Amino acid sequence: MNFKAIKKILLIKPRGIGDIVLSTIVIDDLKKTYPSAEIHYLTETFAKDALANNPFVAKVHTMEKTEFVLKVVFRLRKEKFDMIIDLWSNPRSAQITFLTHAKYRVGFSYRGRKYAYNILGTSEKGEHHSAEHNLELLKTLGIAINSKRIHFYVSEEESKWAKEFIKSNLSSNRKLIGIIPSGGWPSKRCDAAKWVEICTAIKQKYDAAFLILWGPGDEIDANYIKNILKEDAVLIPEVKIGKLSALIKYCNLVIANDSGPMHISAALGVPTLGIFGPTNPKAHKPYSPNSDYVIKEDLHCIICNKLECPFNHECMKELSVEEVLTKVEPLKLANPLSLTLE
Repeated sequence: MNFKAIKKILLIKPRGIGDIVLSTIVIDDLKKTYPSAEIHYLTETFAKDALANNPFVAKVHTMEKTEFVLKVVFRLRKEKFDMIIDLWSNPRSAQITFLTHAKYRVGFSYRGRKYAYNILGTSEKGEHHSAEHNLELLKTLGIAINSKRIHFYVSEEESKWAKEFIKSNLSSNRKLIGIIPSGGWPSKRCDAAKWVEICTAIKQKYDAAFLILWGPGDEIDANYIKNILKEDAVLIPEVKIGKLSALIKYCNLVIANDSGPMHISAALGVPTLGIFGPTNPKAHKPYSPNSDYVIKEDLHCIICNKLECPFNHECMKELSVEEVLTKVEPLKLANPLSLTLE
């Protein structure tokens, strides 16, 4: 492989927001190996904001989930990519990669997809974090792994808006804890009543205010939490991912269900505590040094990977608030950016 000939690289990661953020772990070592190459991404349209402000990504190409594959391929062929790295490697992305006819096509050797790639990575998922699984394709290329940084960026305009919102709604002499009741699966969502228990216990120990960071589908839980916590919580307005992320950036701590915003929080360097039940925290926990997770490990059905709980959602309803407090303490509720609002 002629490294100097690589001028344009496409990374494919269609969805979801968290997966795309975690996939940026490959960027630093790609840039070091191919310093003159442009890095592009292909995502589904709804997820492009995960990369909107990334200074290392030259262009984000988008597609619809059900869009005809050849229409996507036609647009990508015009870009004349030297290399395509399919970090998703599902049947659809494999087909897109193959039909672009790029010189170097890199992907995982999952069953039924080997035809699409001329440089094959492992077929195993491994025991590592899902962020680090992306690095397996760099290893296949012989690229040394020197960085495991994930990237997410907030625009100046979004940061300014978030500062003004916090200044207008919260006292600057209180710790600010963001809570994220979102979750892509119903089973991932901690029950609203448990959120109230957690926040009440934290309030008794720390002089903290809570920022309820919600998105589409979270309205009922978010309003319930706000109505119980009253003046100790602020319910943010409906915003897009950029402004939501800017608010996260100014929290002292974020507590979140396993979700895209949880991974954004970790990528921004905010101390993050993930709440887990149906998914494996070893593979999906917040990926940063100043983060942790809680899970009810002694439950017979824990890490079931079911979208809907077939029982009574015991993994969330019976979660120990005391364990949450224990995990919060080492995180220090400390973020040097927090409430620096001058």
